[in-house]
Amino acid sequence: MGDVPDLAFKDLCFDVTAGGRAAEVVSFWSTALGQAAVAHEWGDYHLDPPPGGPRERTIWVNNVPEAPAGKSRVHLDLRLPDGDPASLVAAGARIVRPPTDEDRWYVLEDPDGIPLCVMGPHPSYPDAPMGPFELVVDAADPEGIARWWAERTGGTFGQRPGVTYAWVEGAAGFPYSYWVFTQVPEPKTAKNRVHWDVKMLDADVELLQERGAILLRPKDDEIDWWVMADPEGNEFCAFR
Repeated sequence: MGDVPDLAFKDLCFDVTAGGRAAEVVSFWSTALGQAAVAHEWGDYHLDPPPGGPRERTIWVNNVPEAPAGKSRVHLDLRLPDGDPASLVAAGARIVRPPTDEDRWYVLEDPDGIPLCVMGPHPSYPDAPMGPFELVVDAADPEGIARWWAERTGGTFGQRPGVTYAWVEGAAGFPYSYWVFTQVPEPKTAKNRVHWDVKMLDADVELLQERGAILLRPKDDEIDWWVMADPEGNEFCAFR
């Protein structure tokens, strides 16, 4: 590989149980993120990037046959000016856990059970942008998988001594401030309800496999992309 990263972040995808719930879910996320919803004739939706925002802030809401199975291992963190999730609850979310002395943020679930964390302005950086600022992924080995994605996307690896998480900043195309990988005790047992798409830049499927990725489904007559997983099993779709 030269100076060009292997991959660039392309967009984020939410799987929603088929049966009419996708419209409810996309309406919620449209409100939560301030992004306009666009319906497609085959039943899926996407959220346009906010005005002036990067294309990589596009989010897809896709119908899938399966119901949620266990805790979602990927979620977004949002900052709101007052840290109050009332507007999100009114839009269809439910509060799973209010702030505690240790974890001073709300945990919510969207209408299909996908979690999100809601907090107020950062006490040390009150002028930091509001809205989605972190993509958080459960991990068995946060340092190892964060380094893997940093290497694939040309991002900067970050970690503090004594913490159970690591992060990537400045990944190619990544539209949020931090890509966080946090340690959890339970193993991954089901397909992630939230996954990301990537564009292959200085790599192909074979090279990604050599570097530890897993091919789950090749490009074929039905799909114009490759379904892959990283070394911890997190699914992603790879596009030319």
